[in-house]
Amino acid sequence: MHLTVFGATGGVGREIVRQALRAGHTVTAVVRDPARLPVTGERLETVTADLTEPAALGSAVTLRDAVLSGLGASSNAQARQGVAARVTDVVLRALESEGTRPDGGRPRFVAVSAAPLASEPADQTFASRRIAMPLVSRFLKPVYDDLRVMEEAIHRSATEWTVVRPPMLRDEPLRETYRTAPEVNLRGGRVIGRADVAHAMLAAAADPAAVGRNLSVAY
Repeated sequence: MHLTVFGATGGVGREIVRQALRAGHTVTAVVRDPARLPVTGERLETVTADLTEPAALGSAVTLRDAVLSGLGASSNAQARQGVAARVTDVVLRALESEGTRPDGGRPRFVAVSAAPLASEPADQTFASRRIAMPLVSRFLKPVYDDLRVMEEAIHRSATEWTVVRPPMLRDEPLRETYRTAPEVNLRGGRVIGRADVAHAMLAAAADPAAVGRNLSVAY
């Protein structure tokens, strides 16, 4: 596949690029500062772009099998400025105006969000339901408010979208063993590695059954 990755210098984005290249895909990484992308490869194209104008992104989303986004605020301060929602809106407008797949279909878009935006399963553990999730949601409220606006825009978009919602992220080696569930969080699913989030996003990009789904992932 020919993939484009936004947010390629972030923790999840770097893993998407790295794993996609390892799998034999061609990757276009859209970045603001190429020096912050420590991944190289013969099938990697790095595009430096200002993510404020959809027209500047046209060439990066045309004739792509899928576009994946690791965009998100890295702090409450950034989230209060609506970073995830604002930049994702620019990407969506580029996809809707110029995004095309090689087969002529609608653009395929996979974005990372967060578990607190999903509903809890009926059998959720007490620790997750009453302690962990309320605390995280309270202290990172600006981040999740920003992501909620982002998700609403994705859901309204004309793309074939999938939103992946991980819980607490860790830096650890790829396992390729994790659980997934549509629309609701996983029982006791409190952590996952960034590498496995990237793995789940790449799997979703190739899975027609994931279109139009909010997908929870966790160990």
